[in-house]
Amino acid sequence: MGKWELPIQTLIVLSLLAFAAETQPNLSPQWRQALGNFEAFSVIIFTIEYLVRATLSRPRRSYLLSFLGLIDLLAILPFYLSLGIDLRSLRGLRLLRLFRLFKLVRYNAAVQRYHRAFVMVREELVLFGTTACLMLYLSSVGIYYFEHAAQP
Repeated sequence: MGKWELPIQTLIVLSLLAFAAETQPNLSPQWRQALGNFEAFSVIIFTIEYLVRATLSRPRRSYLLSFLGLIDLLAILPFYLSLGIDLRSLRGLRLLRLFRLFKLVRYNAAVQRYHRAFVMVREELVLFGTTACLMLYLSSVGIYYFEHAAQP
């Protein structure tokens, strides 16, 4: 584990906890301000991490267009889009902050092994998912056909 991995992981978890705390309707203005300051601090650190990774990757596009690069971008994008703009009508955009959870994937070897296994059996999983959806559809139609008169 690199010397920056644990602090970044801790910051990810703390920023997600702060995001959850911000949803409390009776939060005092002081706490709301403190959480906002922590959000700004977190985004600055995540932005520095993003820029360093983008700068050090060769070729640069390899990181920027990778799954983890896009996750990192989506984790910081809502903050920058909301600067100076009243986004009350776009509150759902703040949910993109939850993509920070996926940033933890980079640091977990078990998740990386799971991803490799998933890639190896993806065709079987697609077949299983298609079969499950078909069975769900047929079961729903059957239940509706036999029950709709008694339970409209």
